[in-house]
Amino acid sequence: MNLANKITMSRIIATPIFLFFLIPGWFGQFLGLSSWGRYAAAAVFLIASLTDMVDGMIARKYNLVSELGKFLDPIADKLLVSAALIAFVMTDNLSVWAVFIIIAREFIVTGFRVVAASQGVVLAADKLGKLKTILQIIAIMAILLRDYPISLIINFPVGMTVMYLAVLMTVISGINYVVKNAKVLKASQ
Repeated sequence: MNLANKITMSRIIATPIFLFFLIPGWFGQFLGLSSWGRYAAAAVFLIASLTDMVDGMIARKYNLVSELGKFLDPIADKLLVSAALIAFVMTDNLSVWAVFIIIAREFIVTGFRVVAASQGVVLAADKLGKLKTILQIIAIMAILLRDYPISLIINFPVGMTVMYLAVLMTVISGINYVVKNAKVLKASQ
């Protein structure tokens, strides 16, 4: 396992650690972590999110792109983001529908990629998909930090607002992805 793949694996390992700090009732609450657990969860989430850029840069720069990395990287991303969204249904009253839309889009895109891979085609993320991911990460961080530092100035739900923008971008990027790659499904018939 090369360095890029080890960094990707660290993101997978970080996901339960993130949940440990975030979710009330887990062991963190019994250790007196509940008061600052969200901040610890935010730190873990931020570091894990940054590893997504780092592993890709290292893989490309040192020619470490591998089939294992291509497999693990999207799984690591989806695990981390999905864990946060599902936890927010419980901890922050995030709409189940918002979470469903985001996760459903990921299943659809993954399905397209599996079919494409069986045809020897690689479907890369496009700019809309990357924008969706950036909005999701910003929203998750803002929700984790309860809109700090903006909350010091104005009482506005920044995190939830950005989250619903992320949901909208999820729908737009999902439709775009399906339309652009419909030929993959046609070729598999």
